[in-house]
Amino acid sequence: MEKTVGALGYELVDLELANRGRLMRIFIDKADGVDVEDCATVSNHLTRLLIVEGVDYDRLEVSSPGAERPLRSHEEYERFNGKRVNVRYRSGESETVVEGQLVAVDAAGIAVSAPGARGRAPVIIHITWEDVVAGRLAVAI
Repeated sequence: MEKTVGALGYELVDLELANRGRLMRIFIDKADGVDVEDCATVSNHLTRLLIVEGVDYDRLEVSSPGAERPLRSHEEYERFNGKRVNVRYRSGESETVVEGQLVAVDAAGIAVSAPGARGRAPVIIHITWEDVVAGRLAVAI
């Protein structure tokens, strides 16, 4: 699936199977974003491919991952460096969440600039890759 979507010029962000595999949800992206025509193009192509391959399913949904797309790889963190993120990470025996601007990405991990407590200056939180539990882009409201 990833090769097929990639050959069309899109990134396969995620593939979900629901309803015991009867519903396939495909999330795609590209550098300048995804619109309805992009989703229709991928949907039409994949529908034909799935028929040829004999894949048994009831419904195919193709959409963008949304404004708060998940970040799953080092490359995705690098791609969105400078953007607002929400990262859940291990801190000792527990997990915590930080939301702020992604300011650095390297082989050791990431750094997020988060607002300081009670209006104080922002703080930089360094998180190793081993401690990152989940991350996504975040929208400021």
